[in-house]
Amino acid sequence: MDLTLVVLAAGMGSRYGGLKQLDPVGPHGEIILDYSVKDALAAGFNKVVFVIRRAMLDVFRESVGIRYEGKLEVAYAFQELEPLPGGRLSPPDRTKPWGTGHAVLAAAPLVSGPFAVINADDYYGGSGFRKLAGFLTTATQGNYFMVGYSLEKTLSEYGSVSRGICRTDQEGYLLEIIERTAISRKNGEILAEGDPSILLSGFEPTSMNFWGFLPDLFPPLERLFEEFLQEREFDAKAEFYLPVAIGALIDTRECSVKLLQSDDPWFGLTYPGDRDFVMRSLAEIR
Repeated sequence: MDLTLVVLAAGMGSRYGGLKQLDPVGPHGEIILDYSVKDALAAGFNKVVFVIRRAMLDVFRESVGIRYEGKLEVAYAFQELEPLPGGRLSPPDRTKPWGTGHAVLAAAPLVSGPFAVINADDYYGGSGFRKLAGFLTTATQGNYFMVGYSLEKTLSEYGSVSRGICRTDQEGYLLEIIERTAISRKNGEILAEGDPSILLSGFEPTSMNFWGFLPDLFPPLERLFEEFLQEREFDAKAEFYLPVAIGALIDTRECSVKLLQSDDPWFGLTYPGDRDFVMRSLAEIR
């Protein structure tokens, strides 16, 4: 069975200060994405779709895509501010794409079978890919998967992060995903700022945008994006988060999502200070 890896790489890296997707962090100049593609290949994936900004195509292809040509099928999808459903226009002051849910929709024309979704700048480890590949080969319509990590393992010491906090039933199926956009450690505690702010234990299963889907996801996801735009079209900073969209589909019983717990550590590049930690971690693991 063909398995496709969809890589979300269109982020502009505003907090990091550059294109973190291309930052070498491995002992031989590897970028984080090299490890993910290698692990996906070992698990049985045979196609990769990079979701990028169109302006990044040449540098991304020359710096990243060329590494994988001949090893698996390589394709590129473009996430731009427009076009949008219904002929809508982006606010004139909007500078970045519409979020991870929109990025997955950008890949839809290039996906025809079971697929995984990951971030380009996150290290996930091999066990998640192996588990996900096994489940995807037997997946049925409307039944999806998410590889999760404990919240405490996904924080940065250099600033706040956005995370999808998950609640599951006794059988490990997602009941709810709550997107927290400002989580950080403060005075030895983990705080999610908001109105109101809440304390978290750190053991909460957390979405790191490591998903397994079938193409039947695309029609309801597009419908939710249209509804999102109807409400937030003129909000220049609003984002259509994939975890929130999946949570909405769970609420309406249009899908189920089985949580697959990863046996590996997670780490990623959010802030410049994260780079040294990632480099040390990769040197120890690989």
